[in-house]
Amino acid sequence: MPEPILPLSRALAVAACLAAAIGCGSASPFDYQKASGKLTYEDGTPFGQGGVRLQFLSLDQQPKEGMHPRPALAQVDAQGNFSSVTSYKYGDGLLPGRHKVAVLDAQGEDGSSLVPQEYTSLKTTPLTITTEELPLVIKVPKPQS
Repeated sequence: MPEPILPLSRALAVAACLAAAIGCGSASPFDYQKASGKLTYEDGTPFGQGGVRLQFLSLDQQPKEGMHPRPALAQVDAQGNFSSVTSYKYGDGLLPGRHKVAVLDAQGEDGSSLVPQEYTSLKTTPLTITTEELPLVIKVPKPQS
């Protein structure tokens, strides 16, 4: 009798990993709202820097079916616009309700910060938005020089 290609224990381990991976690809139990908007400074001047990302953390959504909501991300263009907020699948949007917002990768060409430091982390940002006000207008203060 020929040797099996994989020992039974290894084959079972591979099957378990594949089943887990398929489970990760299943639909999210959360409902999302398409979201877009603009990032500006508080004085109304355009943000004017591409390559910046926004990160959104739901403040209202509780775990559902054993899953926790994922933070969402949006890419900001050089005019401060963002259109494809992604939570679970590309462009699906935000969970309804309130979200904390952090401004990531907000550095000028000279390496200086484009926003005050506390706005760059979900743990410290004072910035919040609600999906009741779509499209979003996110205003941040200019960093102090």
